[in-house]
Parts: sequence; structure tokens; C-alpha cells
Amino acid sequence: MTVRRPVAWAVAVVLFAEAVGVAALNWLLATVVDRQDMSLAGLDPDVMSLSSKIGGVVFGLYFALCGLVALLVAVRDRSPAGLGRVLLVSVAVVHGLLGAFSWGLVGRHAFLAMILVLGLVVLLLMTYDARDGAAAGRTGDGEGDDGSPVTPPPAPTAP
Repeated sequence: MTVRRPVAWAVAVVLFAEAVGVAALNWLLATVVDRQDMSLAGLDPDVMSLSSKIGGVVFGLYFALCGLVALLVAVRDRSPAGLGRVLLVSVAVVHGLLGAFSWGLVGRHAFLAMILVLGLVVLLLMTYDARDGAAAGRTGDGEGDDGSPVTPPPAPTAP
């Protein structure tokens, strides 16, 4: 059994859970700011609360969209293409950056969680990329589709 589909399902589940978690966390923080009537450097607490809610919804939808791409990869058992591939690469970069920031701000457990998700997304991208390249006959070892060595075309003859 190959690891392609289980990895894609795992990435989809993790990204959907992360979407809900990020949206809920930002909504909770916005509620705390709103109820405490806190201000930061003279900023309006209502604006801070609203912007936190909007940010939570936007990032939640972003992670949910990336989870949807991973779910489609798992269901179709094909490599993501176009915008889907760009979304998965961007979510890998986001997790790398979040991991770097979380090491100093939150601790090593949050760093390990972010790097685990980063590893899953990269594994998803690499396993489907390797399988599709081999299935298309692009092995990179100088052999054609039928396994025979690639030969140069015949030399032109003089008339």
C-alpha cells in the first residue's frame, strides 16, 4: 500500500481542523478585547475587535480552501495543478513561517506542531509529484517510455 492517499487525507483533516481552530481563536480574542474594552496605543477597541474577527474568518477560509484542495487530491488520487498547487505551496510556506515565529513566542511544542503540518504538506506535494513524473515516463535516467535507451535521430545524408 502506498502512502499517497493517507497523507492527502491527513493533510485535509489537519487543515480543516486548523481552519476551525484559527477562526475560533481569533473570534475568542476579539470577544476578550471587546468585553475588556482594552486599547493598544490609543487604538479603538471596537476596531481591534472587528479586525481580529475579520482576520480569523479570512485565515479560516484560507486554511479551509487549502484543506479542500488536499481533499480533492485524496479523492481524485491526482497531483494538484495550477491554483491548487500554488495554495498548497503557500500553506507550506505559511506553516514554515508560523513555526519560526512560534519557537520564540509560544515554545517548542507549537513549533513542532507547525513543522509537522509543514512536513505533511511537503510530503503530499512530493509523493504525488514523484508518482506523476514516473507514470508519464519522465524518469530522468535517459530511458524512454518503453524502457529502451533514447537514441539520437539519424544523421542527415548529403544529396
